[in-house]
Amino acid sequence: MPRLTRLTPDTAVGASRDLLTDLVSRHGQIGDMVSTMANSPAVLGGYLQLSRAMGRAKLDRRISERISIAVQAQQGCGLCLDAHVSATRALGVDEEEIERAHTGTSADPAIAAIIALALQVYREPTSITDEQVDALRGHGYSDRAIADVVGVVALNILTGAFNLLAGLTPGSDTGA
Repeated sequence: MPRLTRLTPDTAVGASRDLLTDLVSRHGQIGDMVSTMANSPAVLGGYLQLSRAMGRAKLDRRISERISIAVQAQQGCGLCLDAHVSATRALGVDEEEIERAHTGTSADPAIAAIIALALQVYREPTSITDEQVDALRGHGYSDRAIADVVGVVALNILTGAFNLLAGLTPGSDTGA
């Protein structure tokens, strides 16, 4: 059961009303996470900005979605995990690789290495080594793609933690 109130353009005030009105006019509907984030215009605005920025990430989406699965498997947000598994399937990633992502790895050593980095960013960023970053470069990742990992993890922490706090679970999204 949701713990926070879901807002609409009619029930929100100030900046949240403006943000929701814009989203509804562009997309037609909004989900429970976004409408619930509207309780804090700072959180909603920050989420929208980070989400847009990460849409321009250099990291291949088939990789960033597997990172998201690995992080959400750790964080425990079922709503996010379901969304990222669906997105990964839509990108053509096979079920074995999706299952590996749940456990924080991949059959591809380059993808396994970047997922491992993402989990370190999530759990213990002080443990990241120069050798590890050099190894990622050796796998062909640019500094930009390596830096994008932090953004992917940050976006997952924000959405997952918010959904867990708000009590949003799979099947609770009712659209707008």
